Amino acid sequence: MAADDTGVGLTQPDPWRELRAFTPARIALGRAGASLPTKPHLDFQLAHAWARSAVHDVFDVEAVAQALRQAGIESLAVRSAAGERNRYLQRPDLGRRLDAASRLLLERELAAAGPADGAFVVADGLSARAVHRHSVPLLAHLEPRLLAEGWMLARVVLAEQGRVALGDEIGGLLRAGLVVVLIGERPGLSSPDSLGAYLTWQPRPGRTDAERNCVSNIRPEGLTCVAASDKLHYLMNEARRRRVSGLGLKDETGALEQ
Repeated sequence: MAADDTGVGLTQPDPWRELRAFTPARIALGRAGASLPTKPHLDFQLAHAWARSAVHDVFDVEAVAQALRQAGIESLAVRSAAGERNRYLQRPDLGRRLDAASRLLLERELAAAGPADGAFVVADGLSARAVHRHSVPLLAHLEPRLLAEGWMLARVVLAEQGRVALGDEIGGLLRAGLVVVLIGERPGLSSPDSLGAYLTWQPRPGRTDAERNCVSNIRPEGLTCVAASDKLHYLMNEARRRRVSGLGLKDETGALEQ
């Protein structure tokens, strides 16, 4: 038994505490009487605050656009019909649709550039922090590889106040063969900066989640950007070859490595 970090009472350590070296999950925290020790309690409150903060972070579109330019990748910016953050959180349906000005911009983009084999959408989702940290490294690893293989890619679309399904409208307007939406996932208490990637073949409004493939938990403590780009590279090529995504397309990269 050891003194609690408040100096009051005694903390009884959990005998499973060695397992904490292998997971960020809140296990083996010990106890002080019938309660948590002070430090684990404060750590939980801090993690909860970080998660809440991540949801309200502002998507720095210009900073991401500049980082993409430095990686040799061009982009353009659009907005969902939600307009601002509180409305986005209260009206998920508006985050799945573009505003009128953005639709016009993408129609002009199609007229100037023509249809594409694939399009990437970077959306803030529920964690702009994840997008700021991980979207550019992932694209910088993946896009050159696809271009070297002959893919015709649209300019990356940076979407403010966007949900996953916003990619369906964007991909449809760009007449892209497939769309990949990189989006901040719902923050967890140990992962406020987790990025998700959602691939949809022949995107158009009305596509369902069953018609998408998801690569999730993209962050250094989960699936690294390089590993995620490898999975997306495989899925994109297989989606184009088989002309399907979602339930009809499985990630078989693990089987190929054996």
